[in-house]
Amino acid sequence: MQSYGRRMSDSHIRPARPADAHFIVRLLRELADYEKLHEGFLLTEDQVKRDMMGQACHCDLVFAGDEAAGLACWYWTYKSFRARRGLFIEDLFVRAKFRGKGHGTALLASLGRKARAADGFLEWQVLDWNTPSIEFYKSLGARQFGQWLNYRLEGENLERLAS
Repeated sequence: MQSYGRRMSDSHIRPARPADAHFIVRLLRELADYEKLHEGFLLTEDQVKRDMMGQACHCDLVFAGDEAAGLACWYWTYKSFRARRGLFIEDLFVRAKFRGKGHGTALLASLGRKARAADGFLEWQVLDWNTPSIEFYKSLGARQFGQWLNYRLEGENLERLAS
């Protein structure tokens, strides 16, 4: 198994700023291509500035030197039965040339510190065919929750319900 815990050198993580919108769009477009979801990619820099600076969600960037190596887009959730806050990771992505250097682990560790400070947890989803990511998550001790099914209501069906 690949070593995921190696330390990053000349790297740092910081919250995204409005001036980073172009990095974020580029990185998320690369993620959409990797996940074979590029046809549904609609995100613009203006939407990043509107939504990803803490309004709807947050975005943290990891840099290798001056180059954006990856990102984590996340937001807070709440589990009422457990009475606990959770940090849901919407997107976690490290560019191919930076993988295996500890950037993904560093992003998750940074988010883990935020979750721990809130006495919470981390949660995310992964596509069932994405074996490298699944193995990476397992290597960290993450486990799959198999009892819940995801549902989405949008488009005409959402309009019909909301009318």
